[in-house]
Amino acid sequence: MNFKTILLLVAACTGIASCSQDQKTAPAVVIPVAKKPVLEEPFKYHKMIEVSPGRYYDVLSWGRGANGGGAYMILRSDSTDQQYDTTTGDLEGPIQDVFNADLDIDGNPEIIIQAKSADTTRFANVFVYEYNGSKSQKLDFPRLTPSQRKGYRGEDNMYIKDSKLMRQFPIYDGSGAAAKPTGEKRLLEYSLHSNSFSVRTVSSDTTSSNSKKTIVTPAPATTQAPVVKKHSERKKTSTKKHSSEKKSSHKTETKKKHKKHHSSN
Repeated sequence: MNFKTILLLVAACTGIASCSQDQKTAPAVVIPVAKKPVLEEPFKYHKMIEVSPGRYYDVLSWGRGANGGGAYMILRSDSTDQQYDTTTGDLEGPIQDVFNADLDIDGNPEIIIQAKSADTTRFANVFVYEYNGSKSQKLDFPRLTPSQRKGYRGEDNMYIKDSKLMRQFPIYDGSGAAAKPTGEKRLLEYSLHSNSFSVRTVSSDTTSSNSKKTIVTPAPATTQAPVVKKHSERKKTSTKKHSSEKKSSHKTETKKKHKKHHSSN
């Protein structure tokens, strides 16, 4: 191996070592995490729903200086037909969630807004709009009946299932600040027909007027068997004693008669 070859080998080893050192000291690549856009005043809430390609519904709440209340607006954008319109309404509390559904399965979407209510007998406000092209119609959402409201203190969980709006909430016992959760939940199912809502109670909790709670009481430990046995043994002993006395008496009577007969002879 000549001197020139040795120099080439030394240079190659030096280059490899240098690359290895660079790889060790190279700073890690930091991938920036996309942050959720921060809404600026006067906007409080925003959710975008895409019903179909090119058809968007942006739901926002706004109110400068408003503490959870203010107003809501639904911005409909139909980029295919180049149609844009706005639907607005008043809010008592902040928006909790927004849903898209076709509850009556007629091909026209319903935009459902769940918001808090300042009324402690309701705790929740639900706004429903059905859209037919560029036209929107507000639908009346039913309030809870007295039986459905029994033990209700808000904390609604709403979701869409099989073209139905489901509403579940915990049941409380008592009233005011002293009310305590029972651990039970009531589930309501909302259906839509001809732009009119119907409600069905799915779950059966003990606070419902039409539900019955079966209480199983364990049977007390019985002591009847040994008592009967003892009584039976006592009866058997008594019968045996009575029989023995009867035999003894009969034997004595027979002996007396035999003695009297012998004496007379």
